[in-house]
Parts: sequence; C-alpha cells; structure tokens
Amino acid sequence: MHRHHRTPLAATLAANSISTAGTSLTLIGVPWFVLETTGSAGRAGLVAFCATLPIVLAALIGGPFIDRIGRRRVAVASDTVCGLAIAAIPLLHHVGALEFWMLCALMALNGFAHTPGNTARYVLIPDLAEHAGTTLPRAASLFDAVSRGARMVGAALAGVLIAFVGSETVLLLDAATFGLSALLVAFGVRGLSSAEPRKGGAPVSMRTYGTELREGYGHLLGNRLLLAVVVMVMFMNGTDQGWNAVLLPVHAESELGGAKAIGLLTALFGAGGLTGALLYGAVGHRFSRRAVFTVCVILCGAPRFLVAAVTGTVLPLAVTMLLGGIAGGVLNPILTTVIYERVPDRLRSRVSGALTAGCEFAMPLGGLAAGLLVEGMGSSGALLAMGGVYFVATLSPLVFPAWRTMEEPAAEAVPAMAGRGDPVAGPGAPAQEVSVPPEVSSSAPSRPAPAP
Repeated sequence: MHRHHRTPLAATLAANSISTAGTSLTLIGVPWFVLETTGSAGRAGLVAFCATLPIVLAALIGGPFIDRIGRRRVAVASDTVCGLAIAAIPLLHHVGALEFWMLCALMALNGFAHTPGNTARYVLIPDLAEHAGTTLPRAASLFDAVSRGARMVGAALAGVLIAFVGSETVLLLDAATFGLSALLVAFGVRGLSSAEPRKGGAPVSMRTYGTELREGYGHLLGNRLLLAVVVMVMFMNGTDQGWNAVLLPVHAESELGGAKAIGLLTALFGAGGLTGALLYGAVGHRFSRRAVFTVCVILCGAPRFLVAAVTGTVLPLAVTMLLGGIAGGVLNPILTTVIYERVPDRLRSRVSGALTAGCEFAMPLGGLAAGLLVEGMGSSGALLAMGGVYFVATLSPLVFPAWRTMEEPAAEAVPAMAGRGDPVAGPGAPAQEVSVPPEVSSSAPSRPAPAP
C-alpha cells in the first residue's frame, strides 16, 4: 500500500490527538477558571450544563447535515468555530469585559459547534482504515489509543501550566489546538469520496431532512444491543461529567493541593487508558467480548468516586485512576467495533448522531447535579451519591439479555473491511467530556466533555 493511501488516516489520527490534548486543557482549565473567578461549585456546575446541553441538541439533529455538507468540511468548520469561542474567554476576561452569562454562552457555542465535527471524524474511520489497508478493529484501537495518549499528555501539561501561567493561558493554548486540528483535516483528508458531500440525494427540504433523521433513529431503535449501549453510557457519561466539571476540581482544591493534582490524576487515567487500548488491540481478539467488557466496565469508573470520598490524599486515588484507566481503555475499542459492524455506511452519520445524543443526554444534568449536591450535602456525600449511580449503570451487561448478542456476527457488517486481514466480526473502541459518538467518557471525555 503506497504511503499516500495512509495519509488520510494519519492526518485524522493526528488531528484527533491534537484536538484531544486540547480537550484535556479545557477539561481542567475551564472548571478551574470558574472556581478561581467565582469560588462557586454551583456556578461551575451551571457552566458545565451550558457547555453540554448544546452537544445533545446538535447531536439530535446533526446527522443528515453532516452528509449534506460533507464530513471534511464539517470537521474543519467545527474546529474553527470552537477555537474562536474558547479564545474569546481569556481575551474578554483580560480586558475586563467577560460577564458570567458570556462565559456560559461561549461554552454553549463551543459545545454546539463541536458535536458535528467530532461525529464527522468518527464516522470516517472505517473508510480511512480501508484506504490505509488495515482492519477496522486495529483502526478503532489505534484511534482510541492515540486519543488516550493525547489526553494523558494534555492533562499533565494543563496541571503544570495552570500552576505556573494561569488558566487563561491554558485556554489560549487550547484554542490553538483547534486551529491546528482544522488544518490537518482540511489538507490531509482531501480526495476521499466518503469525506465529501453526499451526491445524488433528494433535494434539500425539511421533509427530506426529517426522513433522513428518522432513518437514523429508526435504525438505533431497531437494534436492542445499540439501545442497551446508549442507556448504560448515558448514565456513565452523566456522572463522569459531574466528576470532571465539579467533583474532582472541588476535591483537588480542598484536599489534594490544587490544579497540579488534577493534571496528575487525569494523566494517570490517560496512561492507563492508553495501555488498556493497546493491550486490547494486541490480544483482545483472543477473549470473549462480553466477558472482557463486563469486567472492565465495572472496574473503570465507580471505584474512584468511593476512594475520593473516603480519602484525602493523592496516592490512593492515583492508583485507582491508573487501574481504572487500564480497564476503561478496553471499552471504546469494543464499542466502536460493535457499532461500526451494525451500522451501514449509508446511515453512519445519522445513526452516530442519534447515538451521541442518547449517550450524552444526561451530561448537562450531571454537571449541574454535582454542583447542587456539593452545596447541599458536601463533597463526600456528592461523591458517594454519583458513584452509586455509576456502579448501578455498569451492572447492565450482567442483567439485560441484549448484551449477549455482542458476541454474534452483525447482520450488516461494514463492507469496507471484507477481505482485508482480520475478519470484521473479530473483536476490536465517554464524555465529555462525552465523547466521542457513543463513547464512554470516564474521566477524560471528548470535547467538551468523552472517553475512557
């Protein structure tokens, strides 16, 4: 396979890694900025609500739009708008013009613009894998692994930068990562037909748009496994958002010594996630998908809430985050492969939009609820309450029969991968900070929230 055939996949992976590193800067920088400037956990939760509600709204209606405009163009435009919105926060604050409502509005714009671009990159992976001559499970694992590595680097960098140069500079650096990501996609994914506007469709109208939208939701509602994934990940991403936006910053400020502890803990989770994703990509096909997924999903998130609630030092939580990251790193390669296998290319953007909307539906309430719980029952009580919700959600694969079909070959496998290396049916993966398309974010979500 010639090198130029690998360029679109390499450019997308590079863009995603740079964007994800920037996400870690936002993940730590914005909550810390709010706590520094307002001192209120409730306001931090309100900002998180404003940042994530538009993500859900955009995902609800955005699938057909991505196909009409073209995946490459949507990704570039999305990154451009997000970069401008994030840069405006420190610039307006520097000149004394930033009001709290402006901060909420800019984060809302960032969330709304981010979702279509994130989905556009995500749905390209099967075609990019075919173009590069690799298999879908390997491409999915690689996509997740580079994201986790970038989160690890970005989180460590954010903690140090906030301590030495302040959260405003961190947000400016994040804005720059959006710009670089846009350039990589704009020039690196040219010439790929699946990245360009879909031709030959019905004329644009509200009726045809509605029909296309219903096709995506109809496919999701007709597949019990995909529905089970959405419901479980919805609760996980909601509680993850509370952890990322409120609980961890408040706990770090009061018990752990500040923003550097957040950077360390998030970096350790990212390091564990990178390790888990690489391990699954190397040997995961030897084991039962459902068995591996069930064990790892129970271990990946809930323990950190408990440990943070009962301890006030960094070391126990650091060990928990590292081990939870390893477990979490296995999840998204499995989920991504299962979803790609069960959604045909014609519906991929529409179904991914529906999946994203469902998986991130609880995220706006997660951040808001965490802020209210901290102010009403204290940090430890809030951690135990949200950790309990997380744990109950992760019992889903043990309870609901739909998860048993995870082992079965999909009826609509991705045709792009047929006849290339490993079989598609082999195992292959929320947050946002949600996350990307249906992705478990687990402490390090996709812009503006995930993914483990």
